Amino acid sequence: MSRMTEDTVWSTACRCLWQLLKKLFNFIAMRRLLMRVINRALLSETFTPAMGVEAEIHTEGRRKLVVGLGNPGMEGTRHSVGMAVLGVLAARLGVADRWRGDKYVSGEVTLSEIQHTHVVLLRPKLLMNVNGVSVAKAAGKYGIKPEDILLVHDELDKPLGKIAIKHGGSARGHNGVRSCVDCLQTDVMPRLRVGIGRPTGKTSVERHVLSRFTSEEQKVLDSVLVQSVDLLLSQLSQQDSQSPSSPAGGRQAAQSGKERGHSASLDQDSAAAAQSSGWKL
Repeated sequence: MSRMTEDTVWSTACRCLWQLLKKLFNFIAMRRLLMRVINRALLSETFTPAMGVEAEIHTEGRRKLVVGLGNPGMEGTRHSVGMAVLGVLAARLGVADRWRGDKYVSGEVTLSEIQHTHVVLLRPKLLMNVNGVSVAKAAGKYGIKPEDILLVHDELDKPLGKIAIKHGGSARGHNGVRSCVDCLQTDVMPRLRVGIGRPTGKTSVERHVLSRFTSEEQKVLDSVLVQSVDLLLSQLSQQDSQSPSSPAGGRQAAQSGKERGHSASLDQDSAAAAQSSGWKL
């Protein structure tokens, strides 16, 4: 009788656990579906390169879009480290004083040129989960293809001090990248992943990513920002001499989503490749 009771309790517990897991999976699926609907609703029109009239003014040379993903008003947090990288990049290119708000793209933009490549820098002013709306609108306005959009974002799975280039592929759980994939309808965008490390102890992931760097971490971050910009400039200058990226329009990039890892302690002096040209707004 005791054995039967134990079996019954165990069976009941398993059923309850299974029902709980089903509800959890359904919640996650519904949340992702809801965010996709919100992204598409805010975008208001399907993304296509050169859908804006301003795209017509850029007829010569190649065009690139570099995006610092993050949350507006929370620029100093781990989750917005992409925005910090873009700030340093703008300063290196000599356009830090040319940022201007653009209501159409829901963000701040500034323009420059690197070795005959026109570069648009974008800091979205939408929440991280819908950053893709701003990215898609900017890409459409300036006539930039998804494979020529470089996303800069935080990465939990890499420790602070590590950075890596990822050539397309899945969002790997990053909501900002997922929003970009939803809005651009492709995952071919290359990314610079800036390590922030996972939380320690009982600190939740949400609290960790929305917190600021400690004074000791800030010392490491200063070096990370410089090395991130060096790597971005190297990528932007090299792509001119390389063959075109895989065409946008699907999941082809997922097959080539390889990473090139870098330590922020390494010296990657590619800054000489960047020259500011005063591409005026």
